Amino acid sequence: MTRVTADSNIYISALMFGGKPLQFLEMALDGEVELGISEAILTETLRVLRDKFHHTPEQLQEAERFIAAITSRVYPTEPLDAVPTDPDDNRVLECAIAATSDVVVTGDADLLSLGSFRGMPIQRPAAFLAAFQARRP
Repeated sequence: MTRVTADSNIYISALMFGGKPLQFLEMALDGEVELGISEAILTETLRVLRDKFHHTPEQLQEAERFIAAITSRVYPTEPLDAVPTDPDDNRVLECAIAATSDVVVTGDADLLSLGSFRGMPIQRPAAFLAAFQARRP
């Protein structure tokens, strides 16, 4: 099974706008991919939903329950400094290493500009979905 780490912007986009990010999360819900998440990514996701999108405590609990249902929690132990322009992006890569992910899915320009990290492609949701569909028999 393909192991994936998603950036907080994927969870936020999926929950707020649907589209390709939601299709991607539905793959985790359906058991087609294994989605790793760290406390840092979850915290950032919930903070943005609260501060930018004004989610109520009840909405935040619902979002957290949904995310917990489709992810496996990992605990990064290797601090990274691979994205000096945005240190928060390093938390995504740290999660990906801890989860032994095959792919990182993000909409973040700084991460996407890396192209890959330690052999893991860094892709937009649409590119990941297209590649995944191409591998299906």
